[in-house]
Amino acid sequence: MNLLELASGFATEGMPESVQPLGDGNVNATYVVEVTGGRRYVLQRLNTAVFARPDLVMANLEAVVHHCRQRLGTEPPTGDRDSWQVPSPVPLKAACGELDAPCHLLRHGDGAWRMITFIEGAHCLERLQHSSEAREVGRALGRFHALIHDLPAEQLADTLEGFHVTPGYHARYLGVLAAAATGPSAVAQRLADPQAQACVAFIAARQHLVPVLEQAREAGHLKLRPIHGDPKVNNVMLCSATGRAVAMVDLDTVKPGLLHYDIGDALRSGCNPAGEETTDLEAVCFDLELAAAMLRGYLHEAGAVLTRHDIDHLFDAIRLLPFELGLRFFCDHLEGDVYFKVTHPRHNLERALVQFRLAESIEAQERELRDLISALCES
Repeated sequence: MNLLELASGFATEGMPESVQPLGDGNVNATYVVEVTGGRRYVLQRLNTAVFARPDLVMANLEAVVHHCRQRLGTEPPTGDRDSWQVPSPVPLKAACGELDAPCHLLRHGDGAWRMITFIEGAHCLERLQHSSEAREVGRALGRFHALIHDLPAEQLADTLEGFHVTPGYHARYLGVLAAAATGPSAVAQRLADPQAQACVAFIAARQHLVPVLEQAREAGHLKLRPIHGDPKVNNVMLCSATGRAVAMVDLDTVKPGLLHYDIGDALRSGCNPAGEETTDLEAVCFDLELAAAMLRGYLHEAGAVLTRHDIDHLFDAIRLLPFELGLRFFCDHLEGDVYFKVTHPRHNLERALVQFRLAESIEAQERELRDLISALCES
């Protein structure tokens, strides 16, 4: 596949000269493109096994970019707010292959490609080491939520139905267990592993937690709003000169959802200094100092858009999201690693164990976390 030729199909400011891999995402293939004059862009092949309707992914992205630009254009430039950037789709050239409407998506063979503007002078972190970093990551998510909170959720397509809906993941997992119980199989062999059995016991002991956020939504206490969908630490761009948050990237998962999915996932990603790829379970913990800084940054930007019910369910979200991701990793391990990219046969099992250990650490600090949330929301 000629990536330079693909990149040349987009209306860049200069001719593409080089294409290099970018990042290590688990779903899409991502590259950085440099054009004549030195400007850079992000070229990405959307995984159509995950995003069955890439045209709707792009429509969501365009709606969010348009809304953010309108909001930014009406806000007075105070303090750090005039530096916020929005990664935007690059249109296709006038006649380039099979075009989708709107013309930001290039179909090539069985692939769907898009190009996004590159956030220059910024970098991302894989792990948070200091409270100042955590505050900026929290501030970035809060800034994003504040910008899009009044974009009607019904204007966005649900491009990942069931994404972050924990009962759906749990039901799939129970189906895998039921199928394995019918006789010898590869799944049954994987379940015989002692660490897999520990995961089974961990999930069974906490199945009452599975519906907590969805029940609150069904009761009318929480409502669907536009969310990022994947606000992990390395999707926040920090200014390389000042360390301040300047953008959130990887907006392909934007969809209607609960803000709690984003908040819980951001803290899950950022408050385990050992990282989610560690194999040292003893090093895994939920760092309260990082959590306090991240929540403080988030509430500074988005506290005004949260209701009393939103605040009441913050701890539930913080506890649930690592459990949910652990459940997803473990189920994928049992099914033969069909969703997440892996480097070895036990990779997803190891990832699941990390998330479950993180959930245990959160549970052990429940009182401290609830007190922290109350103090921050009342200050």
